[in-house]
Order: sequence, then structure tokens, then C-alpha cells
Amino acid sequence: MTTPEKRHPDPERARNRRRQVLDAASACFGRSGFHGASMAEISKAAGMSAGHIYNYFDGKDAIIAAFVEENVERVSALLRDLESRGDVLQALLDDVPKSVLEHLDREVWKLPLEITAEASRNPTIAAVVHDADRRTRAIFRPLLKAGRERHGLPADDALLDGRMDAIITVFQGLSARAQHNPDIDNDALIASIHVAMRALLFT
Repeated sequence: MTTPEKRHPDPERARNRRRQVLDAASACFGRSGFHGASMAEISKAAGMSAGHIYNYFDGKDAIIAAFVEENVERVSALLRDLESRGDVLQALLDDVPKSVLEHLDREVWKLPLEITAEASRNPTIAAVVHDADRRTRAIFRPLLKAGRERHGLPADDALLDGRMDAIITVFQGLSARAQHNPDIDNDALIASIHVAMRALLFT
């Protein structure tokens, strides 16, 4: 991937231009899909030439990789916030309503769904997604372990891995559920996920 700072001596300007491209790409991918959105469409939405975009990204795969990396940063920040609140398990449970509503928001889930679909057929994107998942789990796992030990709960390796993947699956699956059932009862869903999360966290 091209390193923009090598071509652009002003790092802040480079960051702003990259953000401009990513915002445009997000809108185009959301409207036309990854394959339907051309670099020409993205360049028009970004208000810059396609050649200029290639100063920052080598192509659409690199743009998707940037979105994945941003999500790693977002999730890492959320996990740090959980850790700062002391009781990680209770913080996770308290955040269920907010987390569920965020994952049901079309503006939040449409791009991750597009990336997941692309990862299923594109080995380059699959590798990026797998690496991102590995890194976020590496942050989440010790927090979950410490939280369970704080409450005197079992925290062996197999149990931790199973609970961690189940918790992640609950929230990753919400976007697909929202697509299949746009009339879902949010309050009933939140109450049910609260029950499931309590069982996953505290048993």
C-alpha cells in the first residue's frame, strides 16, 4: 500500500485527503456495493481525480483495508473504555441497549456487511479481516478473563474462547438480522440479548 507521507510532506493534509476518499468510498459502496462502485465514481464523490486517489490508496482493496483498520481502532477504544470502568462484565451488560441499537443502524452495518461479503470471495480482504479479528480478540480475551476471575467464575482457555466468540457473534449477527427483518421489535430484542449476555458473562 502506498504510504502517503512519502509523497505528501504535510501529514495532516494527507490524513484529511485520505478521510475525504474514505468518506466518498463509504457512500459509494453503500449505494452501489463494492464491485458496483468504480474508482471513477469514488473520485467524483471525493472531488479529486482517480490519479490523485492512487497517491493514497492502491485500489479498492486498500480502501477496504483502511475501513477494517478503522474498525480495529474503534473496537480497541471501546475495550479500553470497558477496562477503565473497573467491572468489565457489568460494563458489557450495561452497554447492551446502546450496542444493540448501534448494530441495528443501517448507517452502521451496511459497510461491514459489504466487507464481509467481499472477504468471502476475495483472499486479500479475507486475510485483512482475519488479522483484524485476531488483534481485537487478543485485546478482548484478557479483559474477559480478568472480569470472570473478579467474579470468581471459571476462566479456562476453552471456556474463554467459546464465550468470547459467542459474544462477538451476537453483535456481528445483528446486522444480518436487521437486513432480514427490518420490522424487528428493538425493545424485545434488547431484553432478550440482555438475558443471553448475562448468561454468557456471569455463568
